[in-house]
Amino acid sequence: MRFLCVYKPGVAESHTPPTAEEQAVMGRLIGDMAKAGVLLGVEGCLPSNYGARVTLEGGKYSITDGPFPETKELIAGLCLLQVKSKDEALEWTKRFLSAVGHGTSEVLQLHETPAG
Repeated sequence: MRFLCVYKPGVAESHTPPTAEEQAVMGRLIGDMAKAGVLLGVEGCLPSNYGARVTLEGGKYSITDGPFPETKELIAGLCLLQVKSKDEALEWTKRFLSAVGHGTSEVLQLHETPAG
């Protein structure tokens, strides 16, 4: 089973890179996930001023460059896991949230592509 874990810090965006200690804590967690064979990918997002929001409404596109005013819902990172169960995905997600110290992570099961 594959799960996409989407991290939302729930606080204002930081333009300060993680400290060496924060990087070490996250590095250990990523190492543990890799050793366990559950990590398919992990990425952190830059602040929203580097991004854009694309909307399609009534057949017309609109593009809004960042930064975005409502930062509580912004995605700060994501992780793709291959695990045996939803419970296992939730346990890894709890470890992640403990490592970052705050925020919310949505854990979404992905469709499986049939082998063929």
